[in-house]
Amino acid sequence: MAKKTVADIDVRGKKVLVRVDFNVPIEGGKITDDRRIAQALPTIKKLVEGGGRVILMSHLGRPKGGPEEKFSLKPTAVRLGELLGKPVGFTADCIGLDAEKAVAALNDGDVLVLENLRFRKDEEKNDPNFAASLAKYGDVYVNDAFGTAHREHASTFGVPQLMQGKPRVIGYLIQKELKFLGEAVTKPVRPFVAILGGAKVSDKIQVIENLLSKADTLLIGGAMAYTFFLAQGKEVGKSLVERDKVELAKGLLEKAAGKIKLPVDTVVSDKMTDDAVTKVVEGNIPADLEGFDIGPKTIELYKAEIAKSKTVIWNGPMGVFEKKPFVAGTKAIAEAVAAATQSNGATTIIGGGDSAAAIEKFGLAEKVSHVSTGGGASLEFLEVGHFATLDILD
Repeated sequence: MAKKTVADIDVRGKKVLVRVDFNVPIEGGKITDDRRIAQALPTIKKLVEGGGRVILMSHLGRPKGGPEEKFSLKPTAVRLGELLGKPVGFTADCIGLDAEKAVAALNDGDVLVLENLRFRKDEEKNDPNFAASLAKYGDVYVNDAFGTAHREHASTFGVPQLMQGKPRVIGYLIQKELKFLGEAVTKPVRPFVAILGGAKVSDKIQVIENLLSKADTLLIGGAMAYTFFLAQGKEVGKSLVERDKVELAKGLLEKAAGKIKLPVDTVVSDKMTDDAVTKVVEGNIPADLEGFDIGPKTIELYKAEIAKSKTVIWNGPMGVFEKKPFVAGTKAIAEAVAAATQSNGATTIIGGGDSAAAIEKFGLAEKVSHVSTGGGASLEFLEVGHFATLDILD
């Protein structure tokens, strides 16, 4: 997806409407993790240094149909000002007279944050009137919010459609995401290993089908493995499964022609707690127990596959890594992916969401090639290879 970026346009004296992802955790009015703001800095600084009049729009959380103070973007404007070392304006609504006046008052190099887009229900509905109210702010449109690039909302889809004829480009963050994910899927250096975990096969059916024709090996973990176990005729005890997807799993295994690797042993218990008593079983899982992680033999098999890889995509944990008795599988995979990057020169991509949370938890985020900023977006990109919201940009 070759797209023009902020590096390709002249923004001096122009109002630049930028969709960012400032959906950060806030507790008691304080930001507890500012990484998403920091990740937007290269694009924002480029626009500021170029003399643009920068108008930032984002969502935060899931407000229920109207303004809620706990979801206000005001703390993000304050933090952005600290990171930029200059004042950043803020408007108490994303549209309306006050917002229009604030936009009109901007000088070259100024930055303004609009209040949470989702305080207006029309954002997620892609309402044309709401989109028009936002679009009139800008002489230039920039999308740098990969985490919402797969959602056809007003700010990501309706606005750039209405700004046809004006420059419509991507920011540096999306450029980086497209480079890593796009190249991994379209022209991977081989061997190409995909690691897929999480709870449900249904969440990743399209990804599995798409990667079967591209990856050399697919390593399966998490609860989705147990649906595949059922498809093989194994017993899964009380493990989380999707019984209505067993035939589908059976079909995927047949189509895979040996590419799909499943766990050979499982860490099981009768409860999912930090003090759970565990044991490792091979083959069938006893009727009174539940699978919560891949076992030690599986870890070694998967590590061996990862060690010889040159391209790795990882989306989804191997088990309930949030609980101490079931952390080993996910941690071992994280360490193996980091080792492949450092020792084997592999390009390693963590597909956002729980995988990103895991790699951060284990302190390995800086030792892999790329950690995606959007779990759902990266998953959809692996399914379809593009986004309609970005297709319409220059």
